Amino acid sequence: MTSGTAVFVEAETAQRPTVLGLIVSGRMKPDSGEVSIDDAPDAKALRRRIALVDAPDVSEPHSDVLLADVVAEELMFAGKFGGPVAVRRELERLELRQHARLPIGDLAPGARVRALCELALQRPEVEGIVLVSPDRHGGDPEEWWSIACSLADTGAAVLVIAGRAARAAIDAHPEGWGTGEVMPLREHAADGVSEA
Repeated sequence: MTSGTAVFVEAETAQRPTVLGLIVSGRMKPDSGEVSIDDAPDAKALRRRIALVDAPDVSEPHSDVLLADVVAEELMFAGKFGGPVAVRRELERLELRQHARLPIGDLAPGARVRALCELALQRPEVEGIVLVSPDRHGGDPEEWWSIACSLADTGAAVLVIAGRAARAAIDAHPEGWGTGEVMPLREHAADGVSEA
């Protein structure tokens, strides 16, 4: 991950993307190797500067929670007042005010990704995000990949962890990878499994 860059990493199965996200964001220690930030292994700095976004069973909002309540909570995490006026203002900025009373589980995938990522980037000291499995919500992978690239264009470091089908859909799209990068696949000769 580099500031101003969106990177796509392919990971399959239900738990693998979340585990990878936890490792990259300094919330879990890898069995081997290390994750560094500014060329130094510093899990505390990773946790402070990298937000883990929408990771299943870890940081995803419960599907029944109203969008307005998710925004209020994220404003609190950002050290801002999360009262009704502030929430309404933030929803207007995100162009989602009409969805304030909608459960986040019913929000369109692209709108969900954009809202959660933009809100996470407002937290103090956060410079990058790890977005986990946006493909599980359906929708067009090119839409959330375009959002990731747009956030990177503002200077954020963005890592998206998603599956092979999403990667293929982005590969096939006329816009392709845009300003982002895709990590090359590595083949494991022993088991024939591809990993990012």
